[in-house]
Amino acid sequence: MEADNIDSPAVHVSGIGVVVPEPVSVEDAVRRGLYPAEEAGLHQLGGAAVAGEVPAPEMALHAARQAFERCGRRPRDIDLLLYADTWHQGPDGWLPHSHLQRHLVGGDALAVGVRQGCSGMFSALELAAAYLRASPGRSAALLVTADNYGTPLMDRWLVSPGAVLGDAATAVVLTKEPGFARLLAVSSGTVPEAEGLHRGNEPLFPPGITVGRPMDFRTRADQFRRAALSRPGGTAAFEAINRRIQEVARGTAEAAGIKPAEITRVAFTHTSREIFEQKAVRGLGLRPEQATWDFAREVGHLGASDQFAAFDRLLSAGELRPGDHMLMIGISPGFTVSAAVLRVSSPPPWLDGRT
Repeated sequence: MEADNIDSPAVHVSGIGVVVPEPVSVEDAVRRGLYPAEEAGLHQLGGAAVAGEVPAPEMALHAARQAFERCGRRPRDIDLLLYADTWHQGPDGWLPHSHLQRHLVGGDALAVGVRQGCSGMFSALELAAAYLRASPGRSAALLVTADNYGTPLMDRWLVSPGAVLGDAATAVVLTKEPGFARLLAVSSGTVPEAEGLHRGNEPLFPPGITVGRPMDFRTRADQFRRAALSRPGGTAAFEAINRRIQEVARGTAEAAGIKPAEITRVAFTHTSREIFEQKAVRGLGLRPEQATWDFAREVGHLGASDQFAAFDRLLSAGELRPGDHMLMIGISPGFTVSAAVLRVSSPPPWLDGRT
């Protein structure tokens, strides 16, 4: 667990930037034959944000600029740049954070890619908090994630059971100086026995993308389930996933010094309502209206952007006030479970004093 204590300088969120393109509705996708009508009724999803031909690194740049504008800091004063993504960003062998270094932050900050799937921003939080606390001279970090799934080998409507993929970018400026929110705790855990859930029967070599094989988590998950259920105790991995989500979420809240009853809102990886409430609401004894599913269903699963995009939406709508606690929970291949707790310290300065 990474939590505040008297020996660790506090880490704050001073700025946040978000790019979420206009969604394409599920009704439109069904009408065009892209999404099965029966799944639309089953999962109750509303749509998916679609960026068209806007490159993911360009969306990341826009989100980062907004984050700096909102917090009033100079981009070139940051000490660390972490770039998380879940899908291809540009030419193979090229690093997308180079785009932000050239056009925004310059070359003095350490810039590193984070490859942790849809939990990428949680890993970035853990790494950035530790990096800033490791030296008195370090003061700020920029965390960015962006994805555009509109490519030939990705079917955003059918890639994963219970979810459709939306394009987005988010950027967060972390500082040791006070900001509008404080990072109270962030942690992660794994379920190694579920590693094959996102691999299925696909060979490790050659990598699918190099031979033109589409991304298909749906088929891989079905292959893993069939193999698991064919042997005694085959449900153990799925039971471990559910247990681990609760352990990590509760443990992170405990590390933050709060009880589940003190959680104001909860954001989870954007999935169907049933999964959202089962994984992030019922197990913690929360109410469905505390979850951010109404936002999630309209924009789709935004890769590693889900939780901070939801946080920004709540702030903009005035639904989080000083003293409120936001619990974020994320899952990704591996199988990795992550969580973080933020406490709103003051009204975000860019909202002109609205509370």
